[in-house]
Amino acid sequence: MYIFGPDPTTQTMFPFFDTNFYYITGAIQVICVIHCIRKGNQQKWIWIIVFLPLIGGIAYIFTEMFSRRDVQQVQANLGSILNPTGTVRKLEENLRFSDTFNNRMALADAYLATGETSRALDLYEGSYTGAFTENEDLLKQLIIAYSLQKQYEKVIPLAKKLYKTPSFARSKTHILYAIALEHTGNSQLADQEFKGMNVRFSYFEARYEYAQFLQRAGRAQEARDVLKALIDEAGHLSPRERSLNRQWIGQAKEELRRA
Repeated sequence: MYIFGPDPTTQTMFPFFDTNFYYITGAIQVICVIHCIRKGNQQKWIWIIVFLPLIGGIAYIFTEMFSRRDVQQVQANLGSILNPTGTVRKLEENLRFSDTFNNRMALADAYLATGETSRALDLYEGSYTGAFTENEDLLKQLIIAYSLQKQYEKVIPLAKKLYKTPSFARSKTHILYAIALEHTGNSQLADQEFKGMNVRFSYFEARYEYAQFLQRAGRAQEARDVLKALIDEAGHLSPRERSLNRQWIGQAKEELRRA
């Protein structure tokens, strides 16, 4: 995606177009394009948003994000992108004012997003009580936070609670469960979990992580085969699928170059 950057000449002639203006415009583009893809409107709108960054973004918001809830979410996302510290402070104030499960989760998620994993875990663990021990969102966030801190032994019992839910199969949580199994001495079971996610033309992140697992296990040729398959399949993906999996395809290429 091309996002316009500040031009010194333009800034001199029109002081309004300072650096912050371009950041705001870029943020609007990103949010609109993500919303557009999720709603399946990309053919109609993406080019307008990209080539008319501010006007196209505003038109998309008022045409497609017509509900109050959607507009409020856009405003929240803009605030998080442009001033993450301010967003965290606001969420901290909300929690001080009203100590509810939703407020704790919102603040914990913000801490996690800004790299304050320990503070996020304090809130997640404090919320893990009573009926909320079965809350899927909380379980997923705990798994992510424990994985970031390499507390793999705590990941496994939480993942087992989610194992039979429809959203678990081949999800980020499933990947972290497989990695936790490996790091707690259950490599054979980890291999089985990764193999279940090794499906052609899909689950690129899981398959990239499978290749990393194979490398760590000393199975270098098998790891290369998985990485080569990712790259070969990339040429047959739709533009949208290729965009969604660009990170893993790029990292697979880099891994093979280094091999």
